[in-house]
Amino acid sequence: TIDSTILESFRSCPQKALRTYFEHWKPKTESVHLVAGGAFAKGVEVARKVFFVDGRPADEAYSEGLAALIQHYGDFDCPADSAKSLERMCGALEFYFHSYPLGADGMTPVEFADGKKAIEFSFANALPILHPESGDPILYTGRADAIMHFAGGVYIVDEKTTSQLGASWPRQWEMRGQFSGYSWAAREYGLEPAGTIIRGVSILKTKYDTQQVITYRPEWQ
Repeated sequence: TIDSTILESFRSCPQKALRTYFEHWKPKTESVHLVAGGAFAKGVEVARKVFFVDGRPADEAYSEGLAALIQHYGDFDCPADSAKSLERMCGALEFYFHSYPLGADGMTPVEFADGKKAIEFSFANALPILHPESGDPILYTGRADAIMHFAGGVYIVDEKTTSQLGASWPRQWEMRGQFSGYSWAAREYGLEPAGTIIRGVSILKTKYDTQQVITYRPEWQ
């Protein structure tokens, strides 16, 4: 299998991709950005499922999402110079749903033919490239946070936690292979995404902020 993270790593440094993703060298310490970002994503995922799949009220969904965030963050020891402590990440989740309330932000998840809703949309699609030894197709894999109905169209939705937002923040997604891959995979499943909505949440020690941007991938691209 191959995914956007491996491709991005390979473009920046082939040796890094080799050591990290093929020989599985791992750092001795966990990254606060990965731990905090993963906890935030888990909180949003659980809240959405409680609200849209289980049909429970929004306040219960927020509570369940907060509990999932805390459990995922675990006993990780946040560095003193980082704003992404457990307490601040809990605040970030509350801020997120205050900014984008469930059921009131105009978004509802796409539902597939089997009844499953497109929350944490995972895929593993065969490429027309065969493995040189096994002869099997190489799989392109990924997992989008959600695919939603919004403003009369279908959009992929992805949340990003960051330290800083601003004029340059939206521009970095225009050529990001991650969203090209998501768009391709959605079309492989018979969907026609109009674009990808990226919601950034900045986490500082004294405040939160958010910014939303839409990036487009036409079919030829």
